[in-house]
Amino acid sequence: MFKQFAIQQSKNVFRVGTDGVLLGALANVDQALNVLEIGTGTGLISLMLAQRNIEANFFGIDINKEAADLTKINFENSPFSSRLKNAHQDFKEFETHEKFDLIVSNPPYFEASDSEKDKIARQTVELNFRQLIVKSSQILSERGVLSVIIPAEAGSDFTAIAFENRMFLTRKINIKGIENSKIKRLILEFSLSKKDFIESEFTIEKSPRQYSDQYLELTKEFHVFKKEVRN
Repeated sequence: MFKQFAIQQSKNVFRVGTDGVLLGALANVDQALNVLEIGTGTGLISLMLAQRNIEANFFGIDINKEAADLTKINFENSPFSSRLKNAHQDFKEFETHEKFDLIVSNPPYFEASDSEKDKIARQTVELNFRQLIVKSSQILSERGVLSVIIPAEAGSDFTAIAFENRMFLTRKINIKGIENSKIKRLILEFSLSKKDFIESEFTIEKSPRQYSDQYLELTKEFHVFKKEVRN
């Protein structure tokens, strides 16, 4: 349950996770009117972005039919349903005449898994970084932004491939799981034109199982946190 919408989940579709919440809360959606999400899973990211930008229209695709069906249910049950559409679609074969102001993705990256849902949702089996970047560069609007969350160790390769395709890094958020730990994830944003580069840091937990003030502030319009019960 979130404050303005609910997410139905399935054992065969990758569930709501912190990466998706972070991207939904941090992706640069303010100026976007036409948004594409690649690999919707449950539809969480688009729903969060739709809550943040009440003018934008959203289209989500997922190669996993069960994920696409689940996204459809979650979109239709939300208060933003009139602005949310989705399809069962392989991004590599996705054809459109539209240009998007924001393309957002929590792309696959785990190298190995015993789970069938993870083999599609979390590996580079169905869609690799180069395929994601090349096609995204072709369907971004002039002011468009590609926004992704990826493992920190993949950042250099992702950025290099983007540069090869004339996409410029404009924003980088270094995400730590806990204070004083190594950077765990990166949110990277790219555009088709050079802009001032912005870099920042974000910490999820201040101690084990204790969210940081930064995370609580970021997600206060989304999360329903259980109140502590005192005896």
